[in-house]
Amino acid sequence: MNIGVIIPLVIFLIGIFAIGFIASKQMSGEGGFLQQYFLGGRELGGFVLAMTMVATYGSASSFLGGPGTAYTVGFGWILLAMTQVVTGYFVLLILGKKFAILGRKYNAVTMIDFLKVRYNSPLVAILSAIAIIVFLFSAMTAQWVGGGRLIESLTGLQYTTALFIFAISVLVYVTIGGFRAVALTDAVQGAVMVIGTLVLLIGVIIAGGGVPAIMQDLINENPRLVTPYGADGTLTAAYVSSFWILVGVGVVGLPQMAVRAMSYKSSRAMHRALVIGTIVTGFIMLNMHLIGVFARPIMPGIDIGDKVIPLVALEVLPPWLAGVVLAAPMAAIMSTVDSLLLLVSSAIVKDVYLNFIKPDASETTVKRMSFGVTGILGIIVFLFALQPPDLLIFLNLFAFGGLEAAFIWPVVLGLYWKYGNKYGAILSMITGIVAYIAIHFYNTANGNLLGVHTVTIPVVLSFVAYIIGSIAIERKAFRY
Repeated sequence: MNIGVIIPLVIFLIGIFAIGFIASKQMSGEGGFLQQYFLGGRELGGFVLAMTMVATYGSASSFLGGPGTAYTVGFGWILLAMTQVVTGYFVLLILGKKFAILGRKYNAVTMIDFLKVRYNSPLVAILSAIAIIVFLFSAMTAQWVGGGRLIESLTGLQYTTALFIFAISVLVYVTIGGFRAVALTDAVQGAVMVIGTLVLLIGVIIAGGGVPAIMQDLINENPRLVTPYGADGTLTAAYVSSFWILVGVGVVGLPQMAVRAMSYKSSRAMHRALVIGTIVTGFIMLNMHLIGVFARPIMPGIDIGDKVIPLVALEVLPPWLAGVVLAAPMAAIMSTVDSLLLLVSSAIVKDVYLNFIKPDASETTVKRMSFGVTGILGIIVFLFALQPPDLLIFLNLFAFGGLEAAFIWPVVLGLYWKYGNKYGAILSMITGIVAYIAIHFYNTANGNLLGVHTVTIPVVLSFVAYIIGSIAIERKAFRY
């Protein structure tokens, strides 16, 4: 066990716990417990909003799986990853003021609250809750695995023990502090991610003898590593451009991002977040994936992509600095998993229990349910994560694609097209989910259908289904 690496990480975790505790003390009664616990009282400023969006989106895939894949595939994967730069911009630009205004008007605490009122349909709410619970379990499992593997790499502890430490760390501050704790810790974690990325990039470039030397080593090994087409030439223009739907504009349909678009306090805060979020996302995505490629000549032969970043940090930096830098991927993983945990908890407590089981539950009961469900969910995900897959990114992307196919059109067209109705929303969600799962398994067995990413065809089909369902059945304008 490397004590020099462990100490900075322990200090980081203590700091996160302290923020969670302070956030729990700041929860006021204004707006009720649900508004405070699941939405932070709609009081986020521009910087915190930007950083919580960046930190929520920047996950184990961004800091471990993505750079690990760039290590294997080369510069082509960096080009593909850069399509994510505009993610936060698109989310706030498309949902923007209208989503926040309607969220307040409908007293919506979750995205499902908004959909339920917009479409006046319990079935839309039930389908949404099922989709969130099923797909976000996959995403949470991927993050849990990433956290466990990171601690395992740093400490030498067994994976199960490392996973247990990670799970306890997240559960403590999420259960106590709710959304406010998640947003505040996201802001700190986002700053740690930026600093860690910069320090590690400098360390890798110095260790590799400078950028020209690293590039020459890559060309000597395989000239395709520095082309847009990948080490084996499989990254086609159709695949890269369609990948943008998954990690760019399609993110509008992710519940964990949409809920943040209703949590800011003013339009000024939203505009600041647009600028800050786009710059920070671009910085992190570009440089973390560059680190993944640059690590290849320095440490050739790493078999498990998820271990590239921890191993190269330990190789090129002093132990204490490696500990500081590796707090960045730890921050990324924790900031994503805490958001997902709270989102699934809200889907169960707010969207299922309060809507359909006990609408007249007292605030004390709701508090106990929220704390209890959050804790139990964490334990269940821990059990799922005990048998991890080799590469995190594909499990994570499976969950992202499923949610985008389910929600993008009911959310976006529900905001901007007055003739969209519950029949269109239900047909779109079912079509998107079924098509995504079917095409995922088809592509796994036969290669990508039409050469495009798995999410592309389901998103197109769910759009067509929304239009047909809305026009063909009960065409009636909605009054916002």
